[in-house]
Amino acid sequence: MELTFRKPQLDEMPQIMQFYSGAINKMKEEGIDQWDERYPNEEDFEEDIKKEQLYVGETDQGFASVFVLNQEYDEEYANGEWKEDIFYVVHRLCVNATMQAMGIGSKTMDYLENLAAERGAGSIRLDVFSQNKQALRMYEKRGFEKTGEVHWRKGMFYLMEKKIK
Repeated sequence: MELTFRKPQLDEMPQIMQFYSGAINKMKEEGIDQWDERYPNEEDFEEDIKKEQLYVGETDQGFASVFVLNQEYDEEYANGEWKEDIFYVVHRLCVNATMQAMGIGSKTMDYLENLAAERGAGSIRLDVFSQNKQALRMYEKRGFEKTGEVHWRKGMFYLMEKKIK
């Protein structure tokens, strides 16, 4: 399945919100209470688009993945035992609920890791909800290592890092 990446425009906001709504519903069906009406929200995505840090992965069937790549992070990231000084952070990575287990997540990670490396990063950082076992397995399989834990309103999240250079 061919996957191409681009930065979306503000007028695509309804599609982006519908995309995440589908993912949130699927996670709830699977007992993963990670995202809801408070987060992620439309204001977050509007800001991401304006800052040109939101990306969509597309197939001929529409949006397959959406993610944010930047160097911003919550203050709780200080809890991590990070190894690299130059890094990018992945936020709100989401695979289309109808396209999961098709390699979309791995292809998306390949793309964003290469993008970060081209920008001079030595690593990728992210946080993953401790109850999202599928995402945790994918990150561990790709070589991400736990560097710490944080507790946000939904529970425990693992801080993770992968060296890319």
